[in-house]
Amino acid sequence: MNLTFPEVVTDLNIDKLKELVSNGPTKYPGAKMIKSNDGKTVIDLRYCKNTTDEHLEKGYIVERHMQNGDYVIFNRQPSLHKMSMMGHRVHILPYSTFRLNLSVTTPYNADFDGDEMNMHLPQSLESKSEIMNIMHVPKQIVSPQSNKPVMVIVQDTLIGCKIFTSRDNFLTYEQTMNIVMWIDDFDIRNLPMPCIMKPQHLWSGKLFSLIIPEKLNLTRFREDTPTELKDKLHLIDNFVQIKKGELIQGIICKKTVGAFSGGIVHNIWTEVSPQKTIEFLGNCQKIINNFLLLTGWTVGISDIICDPETSEEVAKTLTKMKKNINEILLKAQIGRLDSQPGKNMIDSFETMANAELNSAREKAGVLVQKSLLPKNHLKNMVSAGSKGNSTNISQIIAFVGQQNVEGKCIPFNFQNRTLPHFLKDDYKSESKGFVENSFLKGLTPQEFYFHAMGGREGIIDTAVKTLTDWLYSEKISLSFRRHND
Repeated sequence: MNLTFPEVVTDLNIDKLKELVSNGPTKYPGAKMIKSNDGKTVIDLRYCKNTTDEHLEKGYIVERHMQNGDYVIFNRQPSLHKMSMMGHRVHILPYSTFRLNLSVTTPYNADFDGDEMNMHLPQSLESKSEIMNIMHVPKQIVSPQSNKPVMVIVQDTLIGCKIFTSRDNFLTYEQTMNIVMWIDDFDIRNLPMPCIMKPQHLWSGKLFSLIIPEKLNLTRFREDTPTELKDKLHLIDNFVQIKKGELIQGIICKKTVGAFSGGIVHNIWTEVSPQKTIEFLGNCQKIINNFLLLTGWTVGISDIICDPETSEEVAKTLTKMKKNINEILLKAQIGRLDSQPGKNMIDSFETMANAELNSAREKAGVLVQKSLLPKNHLKNMVSAGSKGNSTNISQIIAFVGQQNVEGKCIPFNFQNRTLPHFLKDDYKSESKGFVENSFLKGLTPQEFYFHAMGGREGIIDTAVKTLTDWLYSEKISLSFRRHND
């Protein structure tokens, strides 16, 4: 334990500090050093044969080990905004790894694949007070930059919220008891009546109300809801209504507990308190994750296989797209293609071909998503907002689509062709980077190469962007230092 906090000896803590001093620097919790009132005498406990003999007086300073409840600054580099350094309360655990709540990783841009982070223990009561009152995580939930939460429900808990609050989800007495026991300070007298009484008592996912503060009122429509349907929403369960902390109706998803202004997290933070927001996030994770342990949730091959009719429709879309591109190419080859304003014939051809490719991808995506059943796990993850999007689904099931480098088709880099496997001056979609296979079927070697070209560009863009952000922050700090000098 290298981190120490200098604590002043008082009448209240002298017995506790004596015990820490007797433990010494090697036994946890212990102490490393003692300083006298005037600062002239410094005793390094590493070199004391018998630490129990060391004398403590009021006003002495003991450098003790970090303990449970201490406030620290936690940081992940590059520190690009205010929430890259936040104040946390420590809980000492075995092993030499930092652990933090999943919802707090978002502002740090951190994940658990080997990220390194820094922790700083304040060395004065003033800095400790600043961490408690200014930098502490509950105070940073809503970002002043965009006036929306930066710490919300994510990943497993988010998809769990959707399943838990769906109309067809029911819990037995035993399951209900197993879930509510995870709620902090839960009073069994607050347990609502079961929504089904016979043949057995069953509770619905509206148990979610137990973790919502009583003061909260919220009505949130889905953004894609047509205006004419807003009077019939009770039939399609397409909006969330909370009255006095009770979930009246609606399915909880990313629109409600995600990083949006006016959602549950934002409203609790502004209308109730930051501390209650932290309690809501913690309770939500506990009950939903334990609900998922009861029900199970996984994605398998069966979730990414569509019916034969849809496969035929996708194949027809591809055939039609190839035919249209060949017609545009033939017009260009015989000089009858009308050039678009400000472009030559080759650029005009690429623009028109790209439009056809994008149109085919969108049509195939719609076909594939319509074919998936409402219970499909991949579809549910996308609709809940926990992982993935519609493009991912269409690339897995239908086809991967056009690969671009610098916003254009794959250029001729090898003797007027993209790869040596194609003819010279071949402008067909296959040779210009269109991947007509899906990830499920598998890519051909050429398609794999084009896909790698598009992916490499994304990696380079990320690396350059990170470097640019760092240089920009260095330039600001340098100019600030010059200004002060």
